[in-house]
Amino acid sequence: MPPPPAPAVIVVGSYVQDLTWRCAAFPQAGQTVLGRFVTGPGGKGSNQAVAAGRAGADTLFVGAVGADAFAEVARRFYADNGIAARFIPKPKHATGTAGILVDDSGQNEIVVALGANEALAPRDLPAALFAGARIVVTQLETHLSAVAHTLRAARRAGAATVLNPAPMRPDFDPALLRHVDILIPNETEFVALVNQLGLAPGGARRPYTEAALAKEKPAALQALCRRLGPPVVIVTLGKRGCFVSQASGGVAIPAHVVKAVDTTGAGDAFVGGFASGYVRHEGDILAAARQGQAVAALSVTKFGTAPAMPTAAELARFLRKAG
Repeated sequence: MPPPPAPAVIVVGSYVQDLTWRCAAFPQAGQTVLGRFVTGPGGKGSNQAVAAGRAGADTLFVGAVGADAFAEVARRFYADNGIAARFIPKPKHATGTAGILVDDSGQNEIVVALGANEALAPRDLPAALFAGARIVVTQLETHLSAVAHTLRAARRAGAATVLNPAPMRPDFDPALLRHVDILIPNETEFVALVNQLGLAPGGARRPYTEAALAKEKPAALQALCRRLGPPVVIVTLGKRGCFVSQASGGVAIPAHVVKAVDTTGAGDAFVGGFASGYVRHEGDILAAARQGQAVAALSVTKFGTAPAMPTAAELARFLRKAG
């Protein structure tokens, strides 16, 4: 009997148990405020896989967990959602955790302890894992050797490779960009990459800033994106939407206007929605980015990260109303 076909979308990345406190305003140093607590599944990689799977793509998540109660939460969540997952056990490490504060405006502050995610290794990711995949997504919340291996192995398997350089790290090796087909940074990550690669318009003496990015004209932003290297660069800009840069030109896609209650995981929702859209729209980058925008918009209308990712039915209704 032939092996089953590989999932169209494979996400290699982090699983993190989210420990979230909602409060009226963020506490200042030395201050205690009252809040409400909730816990649930998260982690950039896991969030992206859930977003892709719920949006309708055949998806596999691959990540590492410890031998603890949070690992069982992860397995149960994926089983309940009907999304395939391969959890690599790392019994000497705790499952990753994140402490998240969310204020009344929906903004967030986050501290992450990567735990088992930092123990994910190339040996956990055999080449056969990627055979037949259409698109493979990874981020920077696992050991960087696993990130590099994922990108190289996925490209050898013929899949489109996606790097979401989040969170941006001081030990990030720009050489990884040679193996990336689609780079998806947010504003902070884009600015960090521009500065690390020495691409700031003012040179090293005048570091590039998010304020400068906000004022950038499309032609100048397109020129910066082209200098990063990957064939496709998509800069997510929060409420301002996203900018899609390809060799053929740059296109700004506006964000949907929604009432945000929790922006945690919005970037992950975009990446997962994009991956699902890439498969659905047969590699059409702009169509995939528009789907990413819709998934991100819907995700911020609910509390939480992975549990807030919209279903295919919710996405379809939203797109019909949006025209």
